[in-house]
Amino acid sequence: MGKIDENKQLKLGALLKSAYDLFLNQGIAKTSVHDITKNAGVAKGTFYLYFKDKYALRDHLIASTAQSLFQEAHQASLDQDLPTFEDHVIFVVDYIINQMIKNKPLLRFVSKNLSWGIFSHALFPGHENDEQAIHDTLLNFIPEKNLKQLKNPEIVLFMILELASSSCYSSILENNPVCIEELKPHLYNSIRAILKCYTVPLEATAA
Repeated sequence: MGKIDENKQLKLGALLKSAYDLFLNQGIAKTSVHDITKNAGVAKGTFYLYFKDKYALRDHLIASTAQSLFQEAHQASLDQDLPTFEDHVIFVVDYIINQMIKNKPLLRFVSKNLSWGIFSHALFPGHENDEQAIHDTLLNFIPEKNLKQLKNPEIVLFMILELASSSCYSSILENNPVCIEELKPHLYNSIRAILKCYTVPLEATAA
């Protein structure tokens, strides 16, 4: 990487860190492009080289955060003895929820702004509307012994995402309707029910 490219990466990194800190601490509505660039120590023109406005930067941060959380959860799952496909999915969801419990500002930032479009772009870049690509990518995260055929994978993932994010937000931040630890068994039973309706063993599809 040349010196010019290295400087560009350093400036982009400074912008991302500045925006992330400001968005978490004072919210997006109260954060301006001027605040972001001043905190990052770069010119406004540099900001607009990468992002058209603060909302485009927000979407970039949310996508990268969602991707990182998902990757971390997947890596952690590889060290576990998870006997079924459903157990693997529940472990990943539980891991991400626990990270949100530890970082409530992150929960507020992600949950308020995470749309299906941003999430699918983060996990399936270039294939957001390709159901087969989504299916194949998801199964790549599951150990071979736990593989199942997932019907309508985009719908399944959308339902699980919406169910988990909407219910956990109030439960973690407000203990409403109950605390998160009390909610978890009900949430995970619901996720298992969704998966049961939309999955069949791979050998069944080959028969």
